[in-house]
Amino acid sequence: MVDFWHPFAAMGSVADRGETAIVRGEGAYVFDDRGTRLFDASGALWYANVGHGRRELADAAAAQMRKIAAFSNYGDLVSEPTAELAKRVANVAPSRGSKVFFTSGGGESVETAVKLAFRYWQELGRSQKQILVSRTNAYHGGNGIGTALGGIASIRAGYEWLMPDWAVVQWDDADALERTITELGAEKVAAFICEPVVGAGGVLVAPDGYLETVAEICRNNGVLFIADEVITAFGRLGEWFASSRFGLEPDLITSAKGITSGYVPLGAVVASPRIAEPFFHEDSPMWRHGYTYSGHATATAVALANLTILEDEGLITRGRDLEGPLAAALEPLRYMPDVDVVRAGTGLMAAVVLSAERCAHDPAWSGQVIGQMRERGVIARLLADSSIQISPPLVATEEDFELLAGAIAGAIEAATPAVTAS
Repeated sequence: MVDFWHPFAAMGSVADRGETAIVRGEGAYVFDDRGTRLFDASGALWYANVGHGRRELADAAAAQMRKIAAFSNYGDLVSEPTAELAKRVANVAPSRGSKVFFTSGGGESVETAVKLAFRYWQELGRSQKQILVSRTNAYHGGNGIGTALGGIASIRAGYEWLMPDWAVVQWDDADALERTITELGAEKVAAFICEPVVGAGGVLVAPDGYLETVAEICRNNGVLFIADEVITAFGRLGEWFASSRFGLEPDLITSAKGITSGYVPLGAVVASPRIAEPFFHEDSPMWRHGYTYSGHATATAVALANLTILEDEGLITRGRDLEGPLAAALEPLRYMPDVDVVRAGTGLMAAVVLSAERCAHDPAWSGQVIGQMRERGVIARLLADSSIQISPPLVATEEDFELLAGAIAGAIEAATPAVTAS
């Protein structure tokens, strides 16, 4: 009997075949309840940046809990590690003088950024700016606003009413954004939200110059630019923030995942000085927004220890250092008949896109590939376009990439019945 209702799962199928318990982790590997050692190809869920089993992070949590586990940060109250983490994140943000608002995760960060964008325009007397623009293939979390903004139809289905003033543009077409803003009226558009690299929608890297162009379009039209960096921040693309890699200074940046490497739930919104200014002067209004665990003391203490590891061990730049070796290891897979494309070469993010024709003919086949990968010592998951997500911990090695590539190739062959002559 299965009592736990799993996220993003067909529970009838889970109940039928049973659960797999992951019981411990070590570096870039995890172990299941049968003692099987598995390379973590997806970094759990894009977040295990420093790897698994870090005693330093467990010790940081325990030490803070012995002082005080948490206390409300509403009003003028603050926990010491919370104030320190805000300063540390602000110091590595793309825009100097940024302010940092903490949440419990990526979905809350997106919700916060959008609400703050609306309030910013209201404070400037431009409350008519209420339309948001997002991109096809985008994923912005499972909260209400993030779900409504998503560009993956299957995830958004049934919830369209959550965001009536919303428009979507092709993920790689900057001209489409400019046309849409013109058609809607720039005076009505509040913000454009954009992942520097599309994650759950298939690890899609926009054409050279795209991000710089859409940022300029937003700036020229008085539209706020929100960079959704829940996946791409804290080393995944070889910088503290992917925005820095692409020379961007967004108005708002959402983050989570890598800020603690998933050891405890925590998210953040980085607000540029422009956005913060109306809320930080002497007669500023109260922004009536927050969460029970905004700036949770234990979570921020763990985050501080995590950022120290990222910095001291040179893991921030490792996302860029390893992008070439990862791409090289995956390169032979693109020539397999049941692989449509391999996307790699920007940070420690990649995707092996399984044959759309084969997946349409046999919907269960892609799941069989994932199962066969486990048999070969690799645990992974599928993205929205039936691609295999690859975003391993930053401590992974080139030898791990060879294991990964071999496991994918072997899994595809094992899940593909041999064609016999008639």
